[in-house]
Amino acid sequence: MCGILAVLGCADTSLSKRSRIIELSRRLRHRGPDWSGLHCYQDCYLAHQRLAIVDPTSGDQPLYNEDKSVVVTVNGEIYNHQELKEKLKSHQFRTGSDCEVIAHLYEEYGEEFVDMLDGMFSFVLLDTRDKSFIAARDAIGITPLYIGWGLDGSTWFASEMKALSDDCERFMCFPPGHIYSSKTGEMRRWYNPPWYNESIIPSTPYDPLVLREAFEKAVVKRLMTDVPFGVLLSGGLDSSLVAAVVSRHLANARIARQWGSQLHTFCIGLKGSPDLKAAQEVADYLGTFHHELHFTVQEGIDALEEVIYHIETYDVTTIRASTPMFLMSRKIKSMGVKMVLSGEGSDEIFGGYLYFHKAPNKEEFHQETCRKIKGLHQYDCLRANKSTSAWGVEARVPFLDKEFINLAMDMDPEWKMIKRNEGRIEKWVLRNAFDDEEKPYLPKHILYRQKEQFSDGVGYSWIDGLKDHANQHVSDSMLANANFVYPENTPTTKEGYYYRTIFERFFPKNAARSTVPGGPSIACSTAKAVEWDAAWAKNLDPSGRAALGVHESAYEDSKEKEAVAANANGFVASGAGEIPV
Repeated sequence: MCGILAVLGCADTSLSKRSRIIELSRRLRHRGPDWSGLHCYQDCYLAHQRLAIVDPTSGDQPLYNEDKSVVVTVNGEIYNHQELKEKLKSHQFRTGSDCEVIAHLYEEYGEEFVDMLDGMFSFVLLDTRDKSFIAARDAIGITPLYIGWGLDGSTWFASEMKALSDDCERFMCFPPGHIYSSKTGEMRRWYNPPWYNESIIPSTPYDPLVLREAFEKAVVKRLMTDVPFGVLLSGGLDSSLVAAVVSRHLANARIARQWGSQLHTFCIGLKGSPDLKAAQEVADYLGTFHHELHFTVQEGIDALEEVIYHIETYDVTTIRASTPMFLMSRKIKSMGVKMVLSGEGSDEIFGGYLYFHKAPNKEEFHQETCRKIKGLHQYDCLRANKSTSAWGVEARVPFLDKEFINLAMDMDPEWKMIKRNEGRIEKWVLRNAFDDEEKPYLPKHILYRQKEQFSDGVGYSWIDGLKDHANQHVSDSMLANANFVYPENTPTTKEGYYYRTIFERFFPKNAARSTVPGGPSIACSTAKAVEWDAAWAKNLDPSGRAALGVHESAYEDSKEKEAVAANANGFVASGAGEIPV
């Protein structure tokens, strides 16, 4: 990941303004500690902080076309850049950077080229010939981007809010799958897949081999790197599948010739946590060089302020999960690793969260997956990107491959429905696709392990410790007056109140708090899905253990709840494999 900052149409073009842009760009240096760049053209500034992953020696930014009339600053990776270069044979490329192709595509196709890009990206492009500019963000919002407006009429773009919040009168999250054009002064959505219309229920039959091949292709294309990399391995289904596929294909990848063919995997948790045990078992099975990292509840609590500053949210579940990921990323960077693959996105696509057990029909199941994918940029994508980028590590997410999403979301959602009496637990279509008897990808019990949210899997006492810490800092009267102190997105728990106070200290403007979504949630659901079970309204908590009667370690505050959970925990075994009971 890199950090970008662009300021266009400044009233002040003095040297002091240039110095201010450099100062603000330095706030993003954690994202790109390898090099800094700044291009100034009249009243326009494009700044860049680089994390060198592809072509470390010559790919410094900003990047240009042949005569430097087109300037672009990019955060991201373009996986199909070689294929695109074949369409641009009349163009001369200055570097080996995958992102340089953006400047030449603009020359060739104008503003309508963004859908040609296969990757994760946020960029700002300036055409000095008419001083027009565009900005765009990838389909799902894997990379962060904000847009802001100054009192002098200037337009700002930045990878993180902290680079523009002080100097903009108003700012907001740049929506994923959109492009902004200065020629119209408007945003338009360039990403328009069929599933974006939630009312259209797909009917394509489930084909396990097609699904498997599409995911393997998504993983392999993300092995594009010139620096050491690894896989974040929690021992759950998603990260284990990523590691399994990488292990199968690494020996034939170009990167193996430079850095070797043994995969490095990383896991973090409290000692004795569910993830550590499962991850070690997967690593042993795959033969990876595994790094088991530990943290204590107190170390996590001590890091909270720094975590909230970097991830720029007060959302409870995001902070819970970001903290161990933030700590792990620091250790990973200390080992010389600059890029990791991770398993985000699968739960949104396949309905993997435990509350999907209560989906009343396939229509509502599909519509909830659509809502969850559309919101990823404010939750899991934000966490995965910002908590790793805080230490100059890039996270790549193969489940959010554009082609893979379109394929998986075109599947008849009846196949994704959780049917315990048929042995179909959450994400059964994915588990079954990789259930290869002849050449197993994973051990059966890992392939069919129940979903653990990352903040739960690192150790159940982590969330309990956070709640206890918040209770010590937030009194009953403080929470009772929360709607007066924080009338927008009012925190409803002491933990939420505690995080909000830290966030407001770093980002006190109204525009900042409006970048964070709100609403009731159960086990990471949207507010709409809370309606699926009347009992959930009394037990609102983003932890997976809040899914009473579904999670094997559900919260139990009465014998009645304990009995309900006991009656609902069992899964029926099927021919697909041994399913946890």
